[in-house]
Amino acid sequence: MKKVGNHNSFSKILFFCLALMLSFTTISFAQDVAKGKELFNSNCAACHKLDGVSTGPALRGVVDRHDGNVEWLHKWIKSSSSLIKSGDAAAVKLFNEWNKVVMNDFPGLSDEDIDNILAYTSEEKAAPAPTGDVAGGAAGQSNNDGVSNIIVLGALVVVLMLLVTMLFFVKRVLNKVVEVNGLTPEVRKSIPLCTAFVKNKFLVIVSVIVLVLFGSYFAYGWMMQVGVDQGYEPVQPIHFSHKIHAGDNGIDCKYCHSAARSSKTSGIPSLNVCMNCHENINEFTGEAGKDYGKYTPEFYTAEIQKLYDAVGWDPSTNKYTGKEKPVKWVRIHNLPDFAYYNHSQHVNVAGLECQTCHGPVEEMEIMRQHSPLTMGWCIDCHRKTDVKLESNEYYAKIHKELSEKYGVEKLTVAQMGGLECGKCHY
Repeated sequence: MKKVGNHNSFSKILFFCLALMLSFTTISFAQDVAKGKELFNSNCAACHKLDGVSTGPALRGVVDRHDGNVEWLHKWIKSSSSLIKSGDAAAVKLFNEWNKVVMNDFPGLSDEDIDNILAYTSEEKAAPAPTGDVAGGAAGQSNNDGVSNIIVLGALVVVLMLLVTMLFFVKRVLNKVVEVNGLTPEVRKSIPLCTAFVKNKFLVIVSVIVLVLFGSYFAYGWMMQVGVDQGYEPVQPIHFSHKIHAGDNGIDCKYCHSAARSSKTSGIPSLNVCMNCHENINEFTGEAGKDYGKYTPEFYTAEIQKLYDAVGWDPSTNKYTGKEKPVKWVRIHNLPDFAYYNHSQHVNVAGLECQTCHGPVEEMEIMRQHSPLTMGWCIDCHRKTDVKLESNEYYAKIHKELSEKYGVEKLTVAQMGGLECGKCHY
């Protein structure tokens, strides 16, 4: 009798192989999409957006808009100019619709690269997540809470120790009074503690001196903090991440704060400076695999939209509407009116980096006041900082005289008159 194989076992094996193939296909597709995103950002993002109009049309769903004609898209991406010259109807129509602007050719992209880009543009747009008042929650925390609690706790411990010490002295005095006068326990109990303390002039004088000294110390410390806003971290009307701009993207501080090179103040950058980049960057995608904490890409994209509302920019038409809204920025660094500080003198002449005074700005998600900006802090810097005399055009003459006549090669700012009152005060 002929043996018949186990059909159930064969079906199970076939099903397992199909499932394994599908799983590998899914993984491969996910990798293709990730690579496609990288290729899109490096080759296409300068002129195209996924969901908005830029120099060229939005590219999300571009395969469906061309009826799935992937072969034609390959030819268009590699050499759109050749396709137009050949008289291809679809190419000529697209060329005329976009003001006869010729798209850059990408002959270096392989078919696989183009397929990866098309796979990325074929993904459905994710629903926006609720952003909430993330900036407000982040900025509501004070950096100095821990320090303040420690100071208060330390003061309470000191006061408690003083009270215990005083009670110990009072007890010793009462014992001596009992011994000298031969008082009975009943009479001893009838003497109020406060009466015994007041009658002891030594304890009263010591207590008063201690209280005056500690009271003066804490009063002086409190008054010295008036007007010092170190750690001040206000919520701005438009969230601006120095961490992303100056840190991740490496944008130089003086690109936005250009006035720092030639003016007393660094100035608040005009929103036109922001639009130099954000005319084409209307959404935040973030780096793959990078953790942005409580801030989501949707949150940053919503902040970019606030910028558009302020300058009156319509990303769908790539045109200004003329409807502008003023942005009420909150000032962070603010010196008293009687204190003079010149950014250009420190940035150009002294050659200081912005981080010297403003701290690691490239690591700050929300901008804060890093330094105390007090008179003592400035004086300490002038006492320790050497003036860059050599190869400094501003100090060329004085450097020549000092080095030739006196053999001096190093001078601090203080030695050159940096502590004179008139240097910083009107």
